[in-house]
Amino acid sequence: MRADSGSRVDRGAPRSAPTGIRHGLTATVDLVIAGGTVVTGSSRSRCDVGVEAGRIAALGHQLSGDRVIDAQGMLVLPGGVDAHVHFTPASAAYSWVDDFATGSRAAAVGGITTVGNMTSARDDETLLTAMARVRREAETQSVVDFILHPVIRPPRASDVADIAALAAAGHGSLKLFMTDPAFDVHVAACMEAMQAAAAHGMTVLVHCEDQAVLAHRAAALIGSGRCDVRAYADSRPDYAEASAVARAASMARAAGARLYIVHLSSRAALSEARRARQRGQDILVETRPEYLYFTRDRLEAPTGALYVGAPPLREPADVEALWSGLSGGAIQTLGSDHAPWLRAHKLDPSQNVATLRQGLGVVDVMLPVLFSRGVTTSRLSLERFVALTATNPARVFGLYPAKGTIAVGSDADLTIWDPDAEWTLSDSGRETRADYNVYAGWSLRGRPRTTIVRGEVVVDRGEVVSPHPRGRFLPAAGGDGTVV
Repeated sequence: MRADSGSRVDRGAPRSAPTGIRHGLTATVDLVIAGGTVVTGSSRSRCDVGVEAGRIAALGHQLSGDRVIDAQGMLVLPGGVDAHVHFTPASAAYSWVDDFATGSRAAAVGGITTVGNMTSARDDETLLTAMARVRREAETQSVVDFILHPVIRPPRASDVADIAALAAAGHGSLKLFMTDPAFDVHVAACMEAMQAAAAHGMTVLVHCEDQAVLAHRAAALIGSGRCDVRAYADSRPDYAEASAVARAASMARAAGARLYIVHLSSRAALSEARRARQRGQDILVETRPEYLYFTRDRLEAPTGALYVGAPPLREPADVEALWSGLSGGAIQTLGSDHAPWLRAHKLDPSQNVATLRQGLGVVDVMLPVLFSRGVTTSRLSLERFVALTATNPARVFGLYPAKGTIAVGSDADLTIWDPDAEWTLSDSGRETRADYNVYAGWSLRGRPRTTIVRGEVVVDRGEVVSPHPRGRFLPAAGGDGTVV
C-alpha cells in the first residue's frame, strides 16, 4: 500500500490554458497565487491566479496583488467538493461525533471547500423545517460552503408533499435508503417521491442494499452463532447491493429521475450501474475511499469493527474493479461518507452483526490518500483526480462553474498542493472529534498545503488559520448531468 518512493507527480508542460484566461490585467487584485501549475478537470497550465472579492478575476502571468502566495513548484487545484458527509447538528439525536464546526474544519484541512450534508428530519418536524434548522446551525459553524440533501426515511405523506417547496428552497437532491426496514412497506410513496423529485429537476440519491436480503442473512448468521464483526461482510453480500442497484435503476427509469448511487462497493453492483447507463439512463455512481484500499480481511482483526460501514468491505477483485471504474469513467465521484464515531463506541462488545455501528471519519484524509495512492502511482491523472473530487460533484449538483473548476468568474475555492511532501498519517492532530484513523501509520506523498475558501485562506500548512464561520448555504440544482 506504500507509494513507490521514487515516484514523482508529472506536472507536465503547459498543455492548454484554463478556461476564461485574461491577459494584460493591470489592476491590482486582492490576492495572487503565483507561479503554480493550475489543474482543472481537463487541463493544466503554469500561470498565476488573481482573486478579487472572493472570485477568480484573472488567470495569467506576473499578476499584481495586495497579497501574493508563492506557489512555485506547487499544484493549484479547485477546492474539493465532497458531496456526501454526515455532519450532525447539535440539535439532532444521533451519535456521530462531528458537527459542522469540527467537520468543516476537518474538510478544509483535507483540501475540501464544499460539502453536501445528508440531513434528516426529527419526528416532530417536517423536512422543510429540518432543512431550515440545519441551514441556520451550519451557517453559524461551518468554515466551508455547503449544500443539504433532504433524507426521506421512510417517506411520510408530508415529505412527498414538500418536495416542490424543497426544490424552491434550493435543495436539488433527495435521498432514499433501500436499507430501511420500512422501504418495501412504503415503496409506492418512494416512487411518488422519485417522480416528484424528477418533476422538479432534483437528483435522487439512493443507498442501494436490499433490506429483505440483509435481514434474512443477519438472522441466519446470528442463528448459527456467527454474531460478531467477522460475519459482517457475509451479512451484507454483494448480490444484495447489485440487486438493489438494478431495482433502483428500474424505479428511476419509471419515474424519469436522475439516479445517484451513493458509496457503491462491489464489481457486481458496478456492472448493474453500467447496464443502466448503457441503455441511456441518467445514472451516476459514487464510491467511498475505504473500498479502494481495504478488503474484508480487515474485519477479521480484533479491531475489525473500526472498519464497519455499509456496504461492507469487499474482495480484492472488487477493489480492482472500482479503481478501473474511477480511471475509466464508470464511477464519476468520490464521497467520504464522513460519519465519525469514537473508538470506544465502535468497539463496544455489546454489538452484534446486525447492530454494529456504521461509519468512519475520513473527510480530512480522503483527498491526500487518493492523491498518494492514485496520482503518484499513475493510476489516476491529475485531471482525473480533479474531475472525481471537484468538477464532477459540482456538475452533478448544479454548482458548476462557481465550484469545481478554476476559471474567471468562479469562486476562489482553491487548494495549493505540495505534490512531493512526504508525511505519515496519525490519529493525533486532526480536526475531527473521531479519536482514531483507519489510515494511521500510512506514509503518503503529496498533501494540501493551503486551502482557500472564496478568497480567504482558511488552512495554511495543515493548520486552520481562519476558524470563524464563513460557510454559506449553496442553492443547488439538479445539474446538467455532464461529467468528465
